Amino acid sequence: MQPTRASYDVVIVGGGHNGLVAAAYLARAGRSVLVLERQDHTGGAAVSERVFPGVDARLSRYSYLVSLLPRQIVRDLGLRFATRRRRISSYTPLGNAGLLIDSADEYRTRASFLRLTGSESDYLAWQEFYGTLGRVAQRVFPTLTEPLPTRDEMRRLVDDSAAWEALFERPLGETIESRFADDTVRGVVLTDALIGTFTHAHDPTLRQNRCFLYHVIGGGTGDWDVPIGGMGALTDALAAAARSAGAELAIGHAVTGIDTDGRTAEVRFDGGTAGARHVLVNASPHELSRLLGESAPPRPEGSQLKMNMLLRRLPRLRDTVDPAEAFAGTFHIAEGYAQLDRAYLEADAGRLPSAPPAEIYCHTLTDPSILAPELAAQGAHTLTLFGLHTPASLFDDDPVATKQRLVDATLSQLDSVLAEPIRDCLAVDGDGRPCLEAKSPLDLEAELGLPGGHIFHGDLEFPFRADDAADPASRWGVRTDHANVLLCGAGAVRGGGVSGIGGHNAARAVLETTSAHE
Repeated sequence: MQPTRASYDVVIVGGGHNGLVAAAYLARAGRSVLVLERQDHTGGAAVSERVFPGVDARLSRYSYLVSLLPRQIVRDLGLRFATRRRRISSYTPLGNAGLLIDSADEYRTRASFLRLTGSESDYLAWQEFYGTLGRVAQRVFPTLTEPLPTRDEMRRLVDDSAAWEALFERPLGETIESRFADDTVRGVVLTDALIGTFTHAHDPTLRQNRCFLYHVIGGGTGDWDVPIGGMGALTDALAAAARSAGAELAIGHAVTGIDTDGRTAEVRFDGGTAGARHVLVNASPHELSRLLGESAPPRPEGSQLKMNMLLRRLPRLRDTVDPAEAFAGTFHIAEGYAQLDRAYLEADAGRLPSAPPAEIYCHTLTDPSILAPELAAQGAHTLTLFGLHTPASLFDDDPVATKQRLVDATLSQLDSVLAEPIRDCLAVDGDGRPCLEAKSPLDLEAELGLPGGHIFHGDLEFPFRADDAADPASRWGVRTDHANVLLCGAGAVRGGGVSGIGGHNAARAVLETTSAHE
């Protein structure tokens, strides 16, 4: 559709989930809102698509689990959207055995620790550590949809000096090494600090701590849940909420520039221009600089391999655990503590990891609704693999060949813990090709506009502010150098992941600003 007006209260650049959240809140508050999206559909990275020709399976193609989305947003916007919790938290194979974390059965989890480590000490340390994280999550998560607390306010809120030191002050590796003895257990803990973030356990900048925090506080529990109907069910509901509130969603219109004097702005796009009192940018700070015609900050660098697979059936394992349990949670591959460190050092030296670390989950074991009934009846399943320590720079010289080498090496690591090759279990599409697709950071940059393929638009930040700036944009963590241009996506403070928090907070900042001038 073409925009219907020459000027709007708010123009939103990008129709991903955060842009849609902001549009719905602002339109419900009576503001005129235009969302400009360059693709032929809304949703951004939070979409469900039929990836394989001739196969009726709607995969969550890019993002795939939900943890940080506040129930408040679902309630406020009246979304018809639900998630389902996974009973199995994770499974980590090791030779002919493995570590199974069953969130509903402490006795079974304890027995798995004992079988792996030979003692009860790491199990007790696990219970204590994640008990502490649960208390931190309960205190920190509700602040994500409130004005940013200061560092001191956040410290008082956490109200646990040891937890504060471990999470906010000291490299996470120190805590992991002091609390856990077993290499496999240490690796399982560390993986949450490395998702989409190229770093290591002892990074003095604490980017691993920041990543870890966001991965363990979601919903006040840290649970990562399966979106019923796939991730597209969320963004379809958000688009419907925005439209029903009166927002205009214009797809197929790439924004080419933004001009602003701090009070009013003009947004240029393929097909025209639109005036605005405020512009919300659901794109990275790097992309915003380009749109404003300013010098861009250093291009961030994503660090992941994303693979989607459709299987005829789940593969058999070397371990005696049921594949339907092993793949129901997060299935860790080559993610021992020493393996993660080795992979980081190899990638940092410009080489593909010799044993690429990765983790897998199976959507259809929790929610088979994304498959056509006949596929589900035949025993088909989806697998989503997320590889770590593969920075974008590794693909610069020969992107296609490098990606293929990485795919082959990653599947070889998976095969090493299976009783049969994973390729033997792949379904084939309508053209007779195996149902497997892979996305490197460069692919994510080209397809989704993520700079360097960085899924968070840049390194995550701690969810507090370092200054006493009193303007709404600063207090809500969405500020840019221009008073009426705000970030509303993953690049905002507290904006990473599929959460809607960036969109919610940008909308709140706009409403506070405009209410003060009315």
